[in-house]
Amino acid sequence: MKVYTVIGGVNGTGKSSLTGVLRTQLKNLGQIIDVDKLTAQGGLSPLEGGKEALRRIRQCLEKGVCFTQESTLSGFQTEKTAAEALARGYAVRLFYVGLDSPEECLARIENRVRHGGHDIPEPDVLRRFAGRWPAVARLLPYCDEAHFFDNNNGFAEVAEYSNGELLLKGSYRPKWAAELAEYLGGAVE
Repeated sequence: MKVYTVIGGVNGTGKSSLTGVLRTQLKNLGQIIDVDKLTAQGGLSPLEGGKEALRRIRQCLEKGVCFTQESTLSGFQTEKTAAEALARGYAVRLFYVGLDSPEECLARIENRVRHGGHDIPEPDVLRRFAGRWPAVARLLPYCDEAHFFDNNNGFAEVAEYSNGELLLKGSYRPKWAAELAEYLGGAVE
């Protein structure tokens, strides 16, 4: 089965770390497309890195192979890719990682930069954080499955989206999961 996997979340939430964890658990992630890694490894500008990621996504779709994309879900490109993947017979799944505040995201980015990683301008992080629930809601109709992880202290799965409903899991309830449930019209325990 062909699978398009989206690892979503605001900058600094831990998308790349979650991708690393999922690589040990899932066998069908296929080619991992991380625009930040492509940019850094290729010495590219962010615009050039984005274009390279789109080129690789296009290649995967045309070849009909499994692939995984890390995305902040800002803009509409991931939604367009999901629609095309479905039309080409792919299963689409989302693994979303969240944190409670933009300050947590910014602190993690600052720590990443101190250790030689890439920076993201604060206004971009704040804009993406403010728009995260509409972005998730736009992608969910294309998803065969969606899983939501909190990264306050390691990855804890706190919800999944199935048959049009957000199902809360376990007893741990981060603030952001409650906000998402409210945005989507409530959650089922």
